Amino acid sequence: MYTYDAKIRVRYGETDKMGIVYYANYLNWFEIGRTEFFRSLGMTYKELEDNKIMLPVIETNCKYIWSAEYDDVIIIRTRIDFLKGTRIRFAYDIIRENNNRLLAQGMTEHPFTTLDKKPVNIKKVLPHVYEMLNKCYGDR
Repeated sequence: MYTYDAKIRVRYGETDKMGIVYYANYLNWFEIGRTEFFRSLGMTYKELEDNKIMLPVIETNCKYIWSAEYDDVIIIRTRIDFLKGTRIRFAYDIIRENNNRLLAQGMTEHPFTTLDKKPVNIKKVLPHVYEMLNKCYGDR
């Protein structure tokens, strides 16, 4: 199974008055992880959109384990947790780099859709993309 680690530094604007990361920012970090996961494969979200394929978020979850704080370097570890022709689910581990502490775990699920939000089977419309993603998913 392929994973990709993206790194970010917590910015002041992502925190509350106590210097703790505001909970909704983890969802933004999931998007960064997903985007960089694709980029690590030599593909961008824009290329999917140029091929008239969208990946709207239909479900998300985040389990908060420990607080991230201002100026922490954060690892966003991303992997594919589920893949079918019409859906993909990404799993994320949010880790503080300096001590490898797991801060949060989450997921996002996405259907592959056309620009007008109709479901599409990625195996049929972009088989090379499906094959690339399936290699990352591994044997399951």
